[in-house]
Amino acid sequence: MKTIADIVLLGDPRLYEQCAPVLEQELPLVAGWVADLHTVMEDIRTTYHFGRGIAAPQIGVMKRLVYLHLDGQPRVLLNPELIELSEASFELWDDCMSFPNLLVRVQRHQQVTIRYRDEHWQPHSWTVRDGISELLQHECDHLDGILCTMRAIDTQSFRWRPTPAPT
Repeated sequence: MKTIADIVLLGDPRLYEQCAPVLEQELPLVAGWVADLHTVMEDIRTTYHFGRGIAAPQIGVMKRLVYLHLDGQPRVLLNPELIELSEASFELWDDCMSFPNLLVRVQRHQQVTIRYRDEHWQPHSWTVRDGISELLQHECDHLDGILCTMRAIDTQSFRWRPTPAPT
């Protein structure tokens, strides 16, 4: 079982690699990968007090897999693909589990539609706005080896997150 100690940190070359698709014959492996992603995300939430989604390369699994846990509901996205991006955009301070104390000011599409398969290999399409739109763009970027540091609005778009009090 992976833990927060297994998170792939900024500077690790794996974060800059494009991930391979999950193949249907790899479905038996997905449950284990998802369990690891869930455990690591919960560790991040406990330690840093943020985390709604995590991409497989952040734990060293170089597959096109994103795990979300929103409002108590888990969602597994295999081979996600952003298929529609709104022209409207917004700016925000983005964070990342691979560099949890750094915030990066980025611009993201206000609305996106994503196509993916679930853990049962069923196809889905999902249209989201605002915060979830930003989250999906961030996680899909990870699958393509793109970090939010590479999407910074300018050279002044970085700041440290205050260190959370120990719990």
